[in-house]
Amino acid sequence: MNLLKITIVFLLLLSCKEDQEKNAIKNQQPEHEIAFVSDRDGNPDIYLINADGENLVNLTRHDSLDFSPSWSADGRTIYFYSKRDGNPEIYRITVNGNSPKRLTHHPATDVLPALSPDGNSILFMSDRDNGSRNVHLMDADASKVKALTKNEYYEESPSWSPDGKNILFTRQLRDSTDTSHAANGEIHIMDTEGENIRRLTYKDGYDSGAKFSPDGSSIAFYGSTADRWDIFLMDADGSNVQNLTNDSIESYSPDWSPDGKWIVYTAGYRGNYNIWKINIRTKEKIQLTDTKGRNESPSWRKSSPGKDEN
Repeated sequence: MNLLKITIVFLLLLSCKEDQEKNAIKNQQPEHEIAFVSDRDGNPDIYLINADGENLVNLTRHDSLDFSPSWSADGRTIYFYSKRDGNPEIYRITVNGNSPKRLTHHPATDVLPALSPDGNSILFMSDRDNGSRNVHLMDADASKVKALTKNEYYEESPSWSPDGKNILFTRQLRDSTDTSHAANGEIHIMDTEGENIRRLTYKDGYDSGAKFSPDGSSIAFYGSTADRWDIFLMDADGSNVQNLTNDSIESYSPDWSPDGKWIVYTAGYRGNYNIWKINIRTKEKIQLTDTKGRNESPSWRKSSPGKDEN
């Protein structure tokens, strides 16, 4: 066999291998539903779709704002905040849309709930203590509310480590000479008592929405670049920061698939945003929704509920 034939055979084998890898990745796309917020029916409601973008379900169906869905670890319940009773409060609802229940009853703003991995505690943001949003913790029945931070500047986006021992959140760091609206938001980590606070990001611009990978080795977050927002990855200690999406449109609000191989996120521009997912290894992007307006705040169901869900 001459050199030309050998080269052709090699290229054919390489092409077949690449096709096999792409097909394997498509076959490995994770299952489980994704909860997200959409205003497609006139106001922000919480919806469910499959991981392939099919089987859309409007879960909340309310004429007020419902936002920021977060799954329980067993996949039976979604926590969110709503203005349906006049001011932002924390609620929960079953995955079937049954029995919505209000959890907080306070005149302050209570938003962005996240249930702990063991199901016993809820993180949320509130300005009930000092007029600035800080990280709070309460029992799953909304009792024993405790402020974990008491920072004079804005904070947001609390989330749990997979073992429930640490909490990620964003803290606004404003230099006295900074007159911008957002200032410099950086991702921090602390223990569940609000102690041992450590800063993880040191990049320019506002960084937020941090989520641990299912194995706890990586953190996804969104951050500003020169002219847009992108999804970034970094190691759990804040090192090895990488731009994952590197897109021409805005990308924010990441969440991990149960197997840790994909990230679902919001992307778009000029008031039109949709839900996308991206493969961590290949960087393949797949659009899951395609409507005008805003589709955002996706949250991936991490486990399948039992047959007795109510």
